[in-house]
Amino acid sequence: MAGVALAASRIRFPVREPLRVNAGTLPVPGILLGAYPERGERTGPAQIERRYPLRGLLALPDRLRLLRYRRFSARVGALEPQLDGLATPALEQRVHAVRAGLSRHGFTEALLIEAFALIRNTSTRVLGHRPYDTQIIAARIMLDKQVAEMATGEGKTLAAAVCAAAGALAGVPVHVITVNDYLAARDAASLRPLYGALGLSVGHVAAAHDVAARRAAYACDITYCTAKELVFDYLRDRTVRNPLRSDLQQRTVQAGCGMAAAPTLLRGLCMAVVDEADSILIDEARVPLILSEARPNAGQAAFNEAALAQARRMAQGTDYRLNVAHRHVSLTGAGRAALDACAASQGAAWRNRLHRDEAVCMALSALHLYRRDTHYLVHDGEVVIIDEATGRLAPGRVWSRGLHQMIEIKEDCKRSPETVTATQITFQRFFRRYLRLGGMSGTVREARAELGTVYGLDVLGVPLRLPARRTVLPTRLYRDGDARWLAVIERARAVSETRRPVLIGTDSVAESEQLSARLAAAGIAHAVLNARHDAREAEMVARAGAPGRITVATNMAGRGTDIALGPGVAERGGLHVICCQHNESRRIDRQLLGRCARQGDPGSAETLLALDRPRIARTVPGWLARRVGPDGMRRPAWLVALAVRLPQWRAERAQRQERRDLLLRDTRVEKSFALVGVAE
Repeated sequence: MAGVALAASRIRFPVREPLRVNAGTLPVPGILLGAYPERGERTGPAQIERRYPLRGLLALPDRLRLLRYRRFSARVGALEPQLDGLATPALEQRVHAVRAGLSRHGFTEALLIEAFALIRNTSTRVLGHRPYDTQIIAARIMLDKQVAEMATGEGKTLAAAVCAAAGALAGVPVHVITVNDYLAARDAASLRPLYGALGLSVGHVAAAHDVAARRAAYACDITYCTAKELVFDYLRDRTVRNPLRSDLQQRTVQAGCGMAAAPTLLRGLCMAVVDEADSILIDEARVPLILSEARPNAGQAAFNEAALAQARRMAQGTDYRLNVAHRHVSLTGAGRAALDACAASQGAAWRNRLHRDEAVCMALSALHLYRRDTHYLVHDGEVVIIDEATGRLAPGRVWSRGLHQMIEIKEDCKRSPETVTATQITFQRFFRRYLRLGGMSGTVREARAELGTVYGLDVLGVPLRLPARRTVLPTRLYRDGDARWLAVIERARAVSETRRPVLIGTDSVAESEQLSARLAAAGIAHAVLNARHDAREAEMVARAGAPGRITVATNMAGRGTDIALGPGVAERGGLHVICCQHNESRRIDRQLLGRCARQGDPGSAETLLALDRPRIARTVPGWLARRVGPDGMRRPAWLVALAVRLPQWRAERAQRQERRDLLLRDTRVEKSFALVGVAE
């Protein structure tokens, strides 16, 4: 599988003083302190896998574990009356005293109770929002290096802020990691008054930020950023921190920094709070992150064009086989023979069989496995990757191993330069290096075992603040996509006429635009939220809950968005979600359905799928497809559920194995690089 790469920027890193970390705030073995604190990787994945099942068997049931956090929340609430009557100067003195105590003694129970009470009181005064008991519980769970499963709409943003503020008050640099640049900027801006009142600084890092902006953001007490931006900055640090480097890494350092040794950008990996932990730690952990250096090579460009031309002449089944589920191409014996036959006339590079076969497989992948408006967009003559987990554009990222250049040739776009790997890492190994790691998500229980195995993280569910009022209608299957779209249009029209808003979730940019064209032809007003319109995301989300409004969206509307209901909408039944997605994981399905009925509001959701969708079509037998009538099929419910869930179960199992193999391979690569003094 091709990795996600980012070109090494020409950057000059800021000078850092050695970071002093109190042992009481970061009580973990294997700490590498000094100028760049991080956890040493002392155990491999095999040892962790052997140890975790026993720990899981010995763990207390969730209900008993939750009692401790309920008691903690009650003690925080009991301290509030003492703080409510304090003037602002007196409150600031209490904050300074707690900061000094946390810095000196670490995260003791008494100090944390007072810290959480001060944070809650400050939030009430400054933001006008008093963190609920459930948010206090979630924040403490995360501070205890666990993952809190907190239902969508229960206030994860403020819970993360309470946790981050408590860590920062102890003098620990905190990274709050979100799924996209929009959320990082939004949360940092909206919570800046709270942090400022506590004497803490906050910044955010985005893909468009230059070195000066990144320098300022990482120097703050709390930094909001995406996982990929953080990892690439860490990799840049690795290229300048390692005393023994390859020639390529030496040139990367010299070209990027203008010096033989340079200070680093981050202050270490001290504490991280991961929002949407299942998306970042599980879903996005299948691809290695590669920091690369541009190296123009006219000969390689000609080689890529020749490989793509050869791939266009090959026939599926005869010369190659496609595995769409794993996005993999394999050559047949006839295909290899065809390449052998043309090798003599193609130049010296084609005489290397391994190099030649890999290039043609990449070309076949570019032609048949990566689709425009699904995996990438063509924007201003350039190929821009669409992040599959978030549905958003990812400018600056390129696919590795020549795949990106092949797609540019296929789309007749401006060619990007060839790149060479300077250093790489996976999310799995990166996040294990944090001294204190916690997270939260609304859909994490399915990944509980893997989070424990790979990251050593336990999962604990947080109870709902108010009873759930979501109505989930039976899933309905349709014979093909056309029948499904007709049903979606009629359902959207019928619900919208009752003055309820409708959110329709689609699989890709192409599908969202296909449905938009059908809605327009039917005379139905609507809005479209996909990667083409990401600049207007905040505006569209803010209006999506208006009475009678219809919004067609990709996964951009699946995480981190809170659709506020317009006037009178709750009385009419709330937001209605129509899911047309058949994701690889049930967790992603639940994220979209969770857009409705938040925080005790009413709402409803239903799933409408077509049997000709690739994942379903490979699993559903012909006799079942023949049973589906023009109005769809929803009975028997167990059979419909089996048709939908079986392909997802297979995909989830394959992805777990893929992530495990990647972790083992990445660990072996690190060990082999360490023998020659190469970072990662």
